[in-house]
Amino acid sequence: MATTTKRTRFSRRLPDHVTDELCVVLAEDKVFGFNDLFERVFENLKVRNAVSGGEEMLRLRAYEKLQNLVTRGLVEKLGKEYKGTDRVHEASSEWLAKQAQED
Repeated sequence: MATTTKRTRFSRRLPDHVTDELCVVLAEDKVFGFNDLFERVFENLKVRNAVSGGEEMLRLRAYEKLQNLVTRGLVEKLGKEYKGTDRVHEASSEWLAKQAQED
């Protein structure tokens, strides 16, 4: 009897526009409060026509992704403000695709 492997982890292969825009904005040498950061990301996504799911849902997704970047050490949390580190670009889809090609 053959056994099948059950995959419990979802792998997203599409570019993550929210994380990409967070990386672009946080790569600037500035400190951002979340609301200011979100407004910049939201405006950039609207220009790229990459907004979906409504503003409040996008705000929640952006906050979750920002906290993930903090946990990974790519963004510093300074009280209620955020600052990208020198490695923030490592979370971008472009950087991850380049790494996958090198493997």
